[in-house]
Amino acid sequence: MEPHATWFDFLPGFSTLRENLGSLLGRQWTWQVFQTTHFQLDHVFGALVVVLFLTFGAVHFSRAVGRAGDAGLLPSRRFGLRALFEMLADAIFNLMVSVMGEKTARRYLPIIGTYFFFILFSNLLALIPGFLPPTDTLKTNLVLSIPIFLLTHYFGVREHGLKYFKHFLGPVWWLSWLMLPIEIVSHLARPVSLAMRLLGNIAADHAVVLAFFVIIPFLVPVPFLLMGVFVSLVQAVVFSLLATVYIDQAVAHEEH
Repeated sequence: MEPHATWFDFLPGFSTLRENLGSLLGRQWTWQVFQTTHFQLDHVFGALVVVLFLTFGAVHFSRAVGRAGDAGLLPSRRFGLRALFEMLADAIFNLMVSVMGEKTARRYLPIIGTYFFFILFSNLLALIPGFLPPTDTLKTNLVLSIPIFLLTHYFGVREHGLKYFKHFLGPVWWLSWLMLPIEIVSHLARPVSLAMRLLGNIAADHAVVLAFFVIIPFLVPVPFLLMGVFVSLVQAVVFSLLATVYIDQAVAHEEH
């Protein structure tokens, strides 16, 4: 298998599908930093693999808790898929509680938790030879970060009404002409920074692991695989933490 090949290349009709979609969806125009893009279907299929795995894990967790009855409220004694999902859910919930308090954290846990699980396992997919992580492309990361940007302001308006936009004008009215453009630029930079940070770290880590697998595929890549697990976890936590902070700033009850 070539270094940049994936297991999806062995699927019947995959190459034909990629070529046909590439002719329709590939970008040919260029402008400054935007150059012609090479359309890849591997990231889409990688994201589908992650979604299927998370769906299986969620169903397995729900059934395991349901079969246990009242005992399902207690953590599992054995470490398995249920214990893994429960441990990760508790970790991200406790992180959210430290930022926005327990009541608000419970309200927004489904959103932030979904992001955390998807990003984490998308990152970890890079450590499996023959797969490309969905998060090492800017397209995927912008699709993840732009909804956070939109939801942040939606939640802010839902919580405070139109008064939410007062914080864009700053604490004193006579500085509003200066604060308004600064606030707008800072908010528009949020989805870009979220996407670029995730892209840079995951793409670099994937390149390092791939390089050592190509050169010496036995034992030597192990330390870099362990480092990859750490990087994958940290980047999922950072993305989720920043999203939590943005939402908390929007819905917090304070003077704007």
